[in-house]
Amino acid sequence: MKFSTQVKPISYLKSHAAEIVKVISESREPMLITQNGEAKLVVMDVRSYEEHEETLALLKILALGNCDIEQAHFRPAHEVFAELDKEDAE
Repeated sequence: MKFSTQVKPISYLKSHAAEIVKVISESREPMLITQNGEAKLVVMDVRSYEEHEETLALLKILALGNCDIEQAHFRPAHEVFAELDKEDAE
């Protein structure tokens, strides 16, 4: 994704809102909106936003898992599987 191809001033957003919605919905490419020459916001379609949020959630889970491993807050897999097998046998 290259923002350089999808940079528009806020005045363009104001005057072409319906067109922007159509283009972004079809292309699924986000658009960078500037105000006074500075990047101010990113406009993206809902599906892309939801996928982005899901990806972030998974990355947070992985990061938490890595922290647990670094702090030795885990059990060896063979212990977990042995416990599950024991529960199934009961």
